[in-house]
Amino acid sequence: MSATLAAYSTSTGEAFQFWVLGTVAVIGALCTVFMKKAVHSALCLAGTMIVLAVFYLANGAYFLGVVQIIVYTGAIMMLFLFVVMLVGVTAADSLKETVKGQRWLALVCGLGFGILLAAGIANASLKEFDGLGRANAGGNVQGLASLIFTKYVFAFEITGALLISAAVGAMVLTHRERTERARTQRELSEQRVREGAHVPPLPAPGVYARHNAVDIAGLLPDGTPSELTVSKTLRERGQIRDVSTEALNDLRALEQRAEERLERKTVAPATFKRTEEASQ
Repeated sequence: MSATLAAYSTSTGEAFQFWVLGTVAVIGALCTVFMKKAVHSALCLAGTMIVLAVFYLANGAYFLGVVQIIVYTGAIMMLFLFVVMLVGVTAADSLKETVKGQRWLALVCGLGFGILLAAGIANASLKEFDGLGRANAGGNVQGLASLIFTKYVFAFEITGALLISAAVGAMVLTHRERTERARTQRELSEQRVREGAHVPPLPAPGVYARHNAVDIAGLLPDGTPSELTVSKTLRERGQIRDVSTEALNDLRALEQRAEERLERKTVAPATFKRTEEASQ
């Protein structure tokens, strides 16, 4: 009798863990959708995945918990985060639809999926509780593999096919067909000459400055920063460090020290000459 009650009851620690971590997971999921910056959305999604991994571990699914942390959070999400931070997403990105009506189609598909999910949860009924002991009788990994490759093999294959179809669809939607011949390097250089654009290669960041980081604009000989030395993405995101004032102050100090040294060099020979004439 006690075992049956223990199977159907939840301890205080489990309930506290569920409500706290569940709230964090829901907040992270909402922030993933409503955050304006893509980097913040990726971080919130990574936090939600970590909370899901904790749920897996608490329910005895150690294999899924470890895979959730190592593969999804540690590899895939961090790769997405690094790509977003490297490439950058600005307000200047084009929001023009490559396929007409894809937003309405996505809205209809989302509503349909929500209805199916709500109907499945509403019709679900748990008549018997097998328990974690029975599910993991031969080990968590063995039990999971047995269910995937026997009872749920078709669902597993269909899920894989859907993921592959989603990846291929994303590539097709973002691919742009080239309607004209790609110009050669010579043609591009001739066009730059005709347009009067910057013909030689762009200067490297940090030229004539104290640092050569990619977010520091290079300085011209007169000390003014050059906009050609930094990436347009960093400029749009406002992540350029201005060192022109500091560099000008250092340049003035250097010129002042040089003038002082030159004055000492010009004064010393005159004094020595006058001393020599006085001795004669």
